[in-house]
Amino acid sequence: MTMCNDIRIEGVSENGYGVLARLVALMACPLIGVFGAMLLGFAALFVDLRPVWSAETPAATLLKPSEARSGALLLKTGDGYTEAVRLGIDVDVTVSGPTARARVTQVFKNTTQDWVEATYVYPLPEGGAADTLKMVVGDRIVVGEIRERRQARAIYEQAKRSGRKAALTEQQRPNIFTNAVANIGPGETVLVQIEVQEPVHQSGDEFSLRVPLVVGPRYNPAPVVQSVDLRSDGSGWGASTADPVPDRDKITSPVLDPAVNAPVNPTQITVRLQAGFPLGEVKSAFHAINMDAPDASTRIVKLAEGPVPADRDFELTWKAADNKTPSVGLFREHVGDADYMMAFVTPPALSEAEQKPRPREVVFVIDNSGSMGGTSIAQAKASLIYALGRLQPNDRFNVIRFDNTMTLLFPDCVPADSEHLDRAKSFVGALQAAGGTEMVPAMQAALRDGGVSDNSYVRQVVFLTDGAIGNEQQLFDTIAAMRGRSRVFMVGIGSAPNTFLMTRAAELGRGTFTHIGSVDQVEERMRGLFAKLENPVVTGLSATFSDAKADMTPAVIPDVYRGEPLVLAARLDHLTGTVEIKGRVGDRPWSVKLPLANAAEGKGLSKLWARRKIADAEVARTMRQITPEQADGTILALALDHHLVTRLTSLVAIDETPARPEGEPLKLSELPLNLPAGWDFAKVFGEQPRPLAPPSERRAEAGDGSVHLAMNRHPAVVAPASPVVLPKTATDAELRMMAGAVLLMLALMMIVIPRRRLAIR
Repeated sequence: MTMCNDIRIEGVSENGYGVLARLVALMACPLIGVFGAMLLGFAALFVDLRPVWSAETPAATLLKPSEARSGALLLKTGDGYTEAVRLGIDVDVTVSGPTARARVTQVFKNTTQDWVEATYVYPLPEGGAADTLKMVVGDRIVVGEIRERRQARAIYEQAKRSGRKAALTEQQRPNIFTNAVANIGPGETVLVQIEVQEPVHQSGDEFSLRVPLVVGPRYNPAPVVQSVDLRSDGSGWGASTADPVPDRDKITSPVLDPAVNAPVNPTQITVRLQAGFPLGEVKSAFHAINMDAPDASTRIVKLAEGPVPADRDFELTWKAADNKTPSVGLFREHVGDADYMMAFVTPPALSEAEQKPRPREVVFVIDNSGSMGGTSIAQAKASLIYALGRLQPNDRFNVIRFDNTMTLLFPDCVPADSEHLDRAKSFVGALQAAGGTEMVPAMQAALRDGGVSDNSYVRQVVFLTDGAIGNEQQLFDTIAAMRGRSRVFMVGIGSAPNTFLMTRAAELGRGTFTHIGSVDQVEERMRGLFAKLENPVVTGLSATFSDAKADMTPAVIPDVYRGEPLVLAARLDHLTGTVEIKGRVGDRPWSVKLPLANAAEGKGLSKLWARRKIADAEVARTMRQITPEQADGTILALALDHHLVTRLTSLVAIDETPARPEGEPLKLSELPLNLPAGWDFAKVFGEQPRPLAPPSERRAEAGDGSVHLAMNRHPAVVAPASPVVLPKTATDAELRMMAGAVLLMLALMMIVIPRRRLAIR
């Protein structure tokens, strides 16, 4: 009998695949085949059948916990660990009335003995215009130039090969950018500075500025429907190309597990707030701050505790003193041979006596995927339960929850009576976060309109999510095709929501975007949202210039909601005459006339006008109002004229002095990101092997099974229809359990069948 001690498997890594492969090899030995099969079955319950990270993006072993320190990162090598490029970030923002100018400085310090190329994925405001790149090397400052994207990449690659220092800034999404810095020498520090122009946001009597600091990991679904391109040679063979996230590698970075790694990328923030009116309350919801007040309308804001980890967005809000919020603002800027204008007008609100509210049909959609684990799911559930409590008896509603599966609480919208509301609140309260984020089918289900025959209901979709997906365009296409009479209101949840997805989806859905970053904000922010949902919108808006020829954005003015300002930007041939804005507030006509000559000096208006025109072209392409080629032509021309980074243009800076000696190799250092604050690493990337939990606990952790388990604790709750299983691409404990169960059954069959044969004999 051959012994099995010498079995070896070459070239198999010690991840889940390696362990299982060794067990399979052991099963080949007759002596322990049966027991090996049983062992393999048990192992499948514990071992992930696919690694959480690919070989290109190792995460769990990046840093030894015992050697962790803020801002440091250790990469595993054959001889042990070596410290990688360190990154520090400084954000300096100046607010000038309705606009803000942000200067983001990234400090790359190479602490290794190698020449390296550092790459870093980082966020910028989705409505911002990135227009400046500077690279500082020693005492030299190299200013970047705007180029078409492919040309900029070719220039950068050539400089990298020739040993020169180079920096490249590319847009992957309007709120996700990447910087690549080539040929950083041993012990050397290189600074890369990006400047961004952005608008200030206003909602009701509150103004706000948001500084995004971390890109949350994105769920990138696999292709579901593929388009096939058959070859013209008649062979019958072809290729299928329908990846919903074709650039998934560009928006994905290593993410550190906060349980075993210290935070990285320390960030310093300074805001110089010049509001243009006397200030009242100024506060930061998520960071402790110190403030100086040089005068009544100015504040100098700094982080109270010094640099902080880049793991959550920074938000600053301010109000006017004595609640005297300005309702009209008019600003101008002269650049080149043109004048640029921005107008901010808040329409008046109707009194309650003048309102004629119509009954509403509201479909609530809540994301309970893995990225919503931790504090995010608590915020989402609290927000939805609050929203259910605001429904009126004559309203109708439904609730949809989704991860990589989907459940409709009711087959169709039901009356908002106490029985249905109690069932809905119990259903929502039982939700747990797990699984992938298949958002498109949930949006399709929400927009599928049963169509009340008399059309007397106002139909609204309230969608609560962190937006952590990479296939945003699929969602936009869905809204554009199916919105019908529905209006889509996006509620962004968590410390680092995908604000690009939220704002674009709300724009296409003719709704609004509300952000809730903590449980403390739930009631305040949801109250503001319902003020919009429950009050008439301002419709039929138009703007007419009396004398000037204007290129205005948006070309077709959307409806605005209670407390929201109408924001217009225009390029004018001359700044004379007036602009008259008309519309209807509820059933009443409304108008206001603004004299252009009285506009105050503004900053960066030309950049913001161009950025909004680019967004208009993207929306028109999604709505199929223009062809993709027309959209690209418009975007490219605007980007080159106004020196802006877009999906078609990039900024590149080249130091002409050769730096890396010929023959010295260049190593890639892909800098990792922190996990956004409040997220649960295991919910996003999968659990590590651990002792098997009791059956009830296992079910409580397994996707929508947790819904049914928790519902069993509430006898009054009636189970909804069975979940719809959606395409799944994420690692899941349930898959491991199922595989283990199948293998155990095979092992038992191997035992039972020989015994039956012996019995027959």
